[in-house]
Amino acid sequence: MKRLVQSHMAEARWCHSNHTPTVEEYMQVRTTSSAYPLLITTSFLGMEDTTEEILIWATNEPVLITASAVMSRISDDIVGDEERKHVVSSIQCYMKEHKISRKCAIEELRKLVENAWKDINDACLAPTQVPMKFLMRAVNFARVVDALYKDKDNYTNGGGIMKDHIQTLLVKKMSV
Repeated sequence: MKRLVQSHMAEARWCHSNHTPTVEEYMQVRTTSSAYPLLITTSFLGMEDTTEEILIWATNEPVLITASAVMSRISDDIVGDEERKHVVSSIQCYMKEHKISRKCAIEELRKLVENAWKDINDACLAPTQVPMKFLMRAVNFARVVDALYKDKDNYTNGGGIMKDHIQTLLVKKMSV
């Protein structure tokens, strides 16, 4: 929670000073401000086998949680960049830093999302001190991001496909 508040303060400073950070600075702050690391970590609290070691692992920025947050941030930026006015997006940072077009920046950022998926897969395949059910919880958060931001901002604009997904999951009877 402390990191989340600090990241929001950094964003406020950028906004008020009209600052465009480097992509690296942006990702460091905005992956935290997305609250994804906090959400994933706090989701472990309700799990039966949660130990102090697992929570320490989760709060030390493991690749799996970091990659999920990167996916979340970049995917949201790609589909929601035009609507944002309060702080720059990864697209704007990438364009300024590399002096390239918006289209090229999006292509490069999509590669970072693809690499984040590879990091997630690698983290699940490599031996770890954390049981698989905790790793899968983080993977499922990444899957949600994929559903929410695949082609458009289905989080902000909850009709259409997201409405169908929610109805299928929670309302409609499933036949076996």
